[in-house]
Amino acid sequence: MSDPAVALVTGAGSGIGRAIARRLADEYAVVVNDVDAEAATETAVEIEQDGGDATAIEADVADHDAVDDLVDRTLDAYGRIDLLVNNAGIETVYPFTDLPEAEWDRVHDVNLKGQFLLSQRVANEMIDRDVAGDIVNVSSVHDVLPRTEKIHYDTAKAGVLMLTKDMALELAEHGISVNCVAPGAIETPMNAELLDDPDEIERMNERIPWGRMGKPEEIADAVAFLASQDATYVTGSRLCVDGGLSLDP
Repeated sequence: MSDPAVALVTGAGSGIGRAIARRLADEYAVVVNDVDAEAATETAVEIEQDGGDATAIEADVADHDAVDDLVDRTLDAYGRIDLLVNNAGIETVYPFTDLPEAEWDRVHDVNLKGQFLLSQRVANEMIDRDVAGDIVNVSSVHDVLPRTEKIHYDTAKAGVLMLTKDMALELAEHGISVNCVAPGAIETPMNAELLDDPDEIERMNERIPWGRMGKPEEIADAVAFLASQDATYVTGSRLCVDGGLSLDP
């Protein structure tokens, strides 16, 4: 019996990342990464209780040394990486005129630089080990849709979109596909404040043609599709999963 393919999922301690890790565990041994070690372990335990193979590794994807350690420990455990899902992200609220430079840097470091650092290291490992792998970046509908008080988050996600396209262009010769998923309004801890306000939920649902917010599992299904044999001719693409939210004028 051959060894399973290996997926590394960042930010997998909760929300979309946890749903992705659990979904991929049907077909992959999953490395569950999160900056919160306890949350990563909880996800890994859930996967193992369902009969899957999972390893939790704490690491801050914005830190170059931590990224190297994360990849080294993954390779020590499984010997290869077939799929990287760059999901880790943070979001805060600041008016543009009051946004501290340090907060701009913090959000960009996690949401954009982290995807660059990990993708670069993993892509080189895939090339060295002759793995025709997949990289899926998690972006946002706000990579193209502007809004107020989130300029640091939205510009980082816009960078993820172009990072995806440029990576796809350069890595195609190595058989590595690179795509991104752009979620809309999803029921996750990141949206906890909204989810605690019935009036805000109603207003949001009215904006969404599908009439409801999305589930983390629906993003996980999109990631699984892009990494599957059903998407072997797809690279450099942005798959919007938002119930039609981005159609709102």
